[in-house]
Amino acid sequence: MTRMFALLYGAASYAVFFLTFLYAIGFVAGFGVPRHIDSGATSPWPVAVAIDLALLTLFALQHSVMARPGFKRWWTRFVPPVIERSTYVLLASLCLVALFAWWRPLPAMAWHVESEPLRWLLHAVSASGWLLVLTGTFLISHFELFGLRQVWMHARRQLPVEPSFVVRGYYRIVRHPLMLGFMLAFWSTPDMSQGHLLFAVVTSAYIVVAVKFLEERDLVAMHGETYRRYQRQVPMLLPLPQRRRSVAGGRAQHGHP
Repeated sequence: MTRMFALLYGAASYAVFFLTFLYAIGFVAGFGVPRHIDSGATSPWPVAVAIDLALLTLFALQHSVMARPGFKRWWTRFVPPVIERSTYVLLASLCLVALFAWWRPLPAMAWHVESEPLRWLLHAVSASGWLLVLTGTFLISHFELFGLRQVWMHARRQLPVEPSFVVRGYYRIVRHPLMLGFMLAFWSTPDMSQGHLLFAVVTSAYIVVAVKFLEERDLVAMHGETYRRYQRQVPMLLPLPQRRRSVAGGRAQHGHP
């Protein structure tokens, strides 16, 4: 594989991811995009629920299976290691595009907030969740997380560097601030339709299960007692005051669960 091709492939995959991320904000918030979580063709509710669950399951399976070390070892027998992360990012983005395209709305309201100050507050919390996600990626290694650093180093004929274990910013308060940000963004809405509620419940359940039983297991296997100490010192998702302590270890740079 030529270095230029790998670099262009990585850049294109990142561009697809970034556009998909921006669209996801509008999709969940319900504005600024052609189709959002409460718009589009409707179906009878059993059909809509089945389609939506299938789309969410597709994303969860791709996201979790391809992130596992065992799969990566097998996958890189066919895909050059330098573009493995970019390919993961690209396929995750395409799964989201499929979800945006084929999602079936369930428009009946689970709750509706009429108070204007409270509506603005919920919108602000949702925006802060998305901001937490984006800024949290830079506190670890944004460009490595999304495959750009790997192809850039390959283009410059530099050997890959093992991710370090560093604690910065939000990671001193919760171990997975990106996942907390997603949950804030998904749940903080003044107009919660049944479809949006289904999306929030399923994605939140997936986050908790995948982080606790998949990603955390991989991090313990990678970093051993250092990460176990980090687990004891810092809560997983909820920044509970009684569990905040100084962190002597570090934060692993890794992908999504």
